[in-house]
Amino acid sequence: MGSPKASAATLPLILDIDDFKGDFSFDALFGNLVNELLPSFQEDDADGADGGGGQDALPNGTMRGLQGTAIPMFPAVEDLLALFKDSCKELVDLRQQIDGRLQNLKKEVEVQDAKHRKTLAELEKGVDGLHQSFQRLDSRISSVGQTAAKIGDHLQSADSQRKTASQTIELIKYLMEFNSSPGDLMELSPLFSDDSRVAEAASIAQKLLGAANASRGLEVAVGNLQDYCNELENRLLSRFDAASQRRELSTMAECAKILSQFNRGTSAMQHYVASRPMFIDVDVMNTDINLVLGDQGLQAGPSNIARGLSTLYKEITDTVRKEAATIMAVFPSPNDVMSILVQRVLEQRVSTILDRLLEKPSLVNLPPVNQGGLLLYLRIFSVAYEKTEDLAKELQSVGCGDLDAEGLTESLFLPHKDEYPEYEQASLQQLYQSKMEELRAEAQQQSESTGTISRAKAAISPSTSQQISVTIVTEFVRWNEEAISRCTLFSSQPTTLAGNVRSVFACLLGQVSQYLTEGLERARESLNEAAALRDRFVIGASVSRRVAAAAASAAEAAAAAGESSFRSFMIAVQRCASSVAILQQYFSNTISRLLPPDAHAASLEEMGTAVSSVEGAAQKGLQQCIETVMAEVERLLSAEQKTTDYRTPDDGNAPDHRPTNACIRVVAYLSRVLESAFSALEGLNKQSFLTDLGNRLHKGLINHWQKFTFSASGGLRLKRDITEYGEFVRSFNAPSIDENFELLGIVANVFIVAPESLASLFEGTPSIRKDALRFIQLRDDFKTAKISSMLNSLKTDS
Repeated sequence: MGSPKASAATLPLILDIDDFKGDFSFDALFGNLVNELLPSFQEDDADGADGGGGQDALPNGTMRGLQGTAIPMFPAVEDLLALFKDSCKELVDLRQQIDGRLQNLKKEVEVQDAKHRKTLAELEKGVDGLHQSFQRLDSRISSVGQTAAKIGDHLQSADSQRKTASQTIELIKYLMEFNSSPGDLMELSPLFSDDSRVAEAASIAQKLLGAANASRGLEVAVGNLQDYCNELENRLLSRFDAASQRRELSTMAECAKILSQFNRGTSAMQHYVASRPMFIDVDVMNTDINLVLGDQGLQAGPSNIARGLSTLYKEITDTVRKEAATIMAVFPSPNDVMSILVQRVLEQRVSTILDRLLEKPSLVNLPPVNQGGLLLYLRIFSVAYEKTEDLAKELQSVGCGDLDAEGLTESLFLPHKDEYPEYEQASLQQLYQSKMEELRAEAQQQSESTGTISRAKAAISPSTSQQISVTIVTEFVRWNEEAISRCTLFSSQPTTLAGNVRSVFACLLGQVSQYLTEGLERARESLNEAAALRDRFVIGASVSRRVAAAAASAAEAAAAAGESSFRSFMIAVQRCASSVAILQQYFSNTISRLLPPDAHAASLEEMGTAVSSVEGAAQKGLQQCIETVMAEVERLLSAEQKTTDYRTPDDGNAPDHRPTNACIRVVAYLSRVLESAFSALEGLNKQSFLTDLGNRLHKGLINHWQKFTFSASGGLRLKRDITEYGEFVRSFNAPSIDENFELLGIVANVFIVAPESLASLFEGTPSIRKDALRFIQLRDDFKTAKISSMLNSLKTDS
């Protein structure tokens, strides 16, 4: 603070510009101004407080005394006001001083700024000049550098030409040495005999040989150089072999690198591969064969051979993998060596074992089935092909350069794949013939074990081995399925696969068709046997009672044979249907997905033809079954139907409403014998068979009843029989048959109604006119003039 200014205040006021510098605080400044005045006031205030019990405060800040005199309450007010006024004046002076200083500083800054701008402008000119100078210098340096580079290139070229000339002189010198005299390699430079400089000698010899071959008049040099190169190559190969025996990979690599200059190192690569123990050791070959075939040879079976091949091929892969490690460390072109190695493995070691495994059998003299037959060859072929393909993939992954290992493997099997379809078809045919011979042998054995039996007994109890078996058809399908799996394995092209699949499936169609057709024919033979027995025991009417009894007994036996053969044929038809269903399911699940549309349609047509031949044989047998049934129905009607059944006397007794005994026997027979037909037949076959049988039964009954005459009560009995027959044939589910028997029941009314009502019967049901006119003549009262004349009038009207 400065010196105090004169004022009316009792306290001095001191302000200085330094008071406003730094961390300025108004509170601190104010405190410094008034602190010297306030303490005296505080002391005066304290004194007044002690003795001022009778004073009163006035609104203007003074105190009223006891006598009413006004005393100032804050005596320093006047001093403070004077202090504040002086401070304000001094602050104004200070501000003016500061403003003056700021103006002076501003002028000085403007002067300095002008000087600075001038200096910067001069510096920018100088920098621009320097920049231009540097550009000229850089351009000069670049020009000098290019000139120096050109000079360097010329110098380098000159040096290179000098070296080339020097080398050419050396090569000419060496070439003249080789061209001196034929076979003379003794006077060569030390380079060509120094073992430490073999690589250099090999390189120079190859260059000389190339130059000599391209020039005339250097035949002697060419011969000598070739001899030297051969001698040097043999020497390196010997050194390579010695290092290989000691497993000195560095020496082997050095020799291989030098040998790579001779025919790209082919001789070294081939020499190394050929020297591998697995190609020269006879014991290795014998071990391979023993590992795969063992002591049993090909009879060891496909499974054991597969295990042996897996073991052998794993050992081969491991060996090749170990050799690959050596080859990578030794040869400068390892991929080329691996290609040679893998090719040698496949063409020698693998091919040798395949030749032992795949001894192609003759298609003229087939190997016996009990020794495996053609199927053994095909199964071993399949196993060998799969395992060898896996080996090729493994070798390809190990590494074999540019060699197509899988393609080479495929070529090993081409002689067998070319003739594969013929062998597959021949195998399937051999299996089928063997199975049929086995079944015939079983049938013969059963026949011999039962002894000599009658033909009737044979018809009643046919050999089970001669019956159709769904199990055997399933076996045919299993053979075919295995063959199809081989087709898929061996046929890489879709066209080839489709052709092979079609031919193999055609074998199955032939087998199933032949087996089922022959089985149906054998079942038909039983029906023929039964028919022959029936015909044998047909006798005339004028025979003795003893002969008739014997004939009746024989006829019963023939009927039993017929019923048994009927059931046997129905079982055969049922098994045929099951077998055909298996065949169709196999085609749908397996064959169809392997065939293109055109081949699929052709195979489907071939299957339809095969099934049709079986259905044809079945239809013939079903017709024979109908003949057998109707023959027995006619026998029962003939034996059981009595004349009195339909001519009961009108003795006043209640009519018999039961079916006749003949009707009961026939219905019982039909119910029994047709039970097998209901369970065996399905679909259209069942509908056709029952419809034909129903029509034959309808016709047979009409012909049978034509032999009798009917009374009115007999007509009722006949109608009862017709109702019985009609209820039975309703199980046929054939509307036309039901309608026939319903009309037959109406026709029977011609025996029941009174003669005068016959005309109305015809009018009510015109459709029965034809049969009714035939039946009217069977009325026991037909010969009366009234019915006869009525019949004539009906015929005239019709």
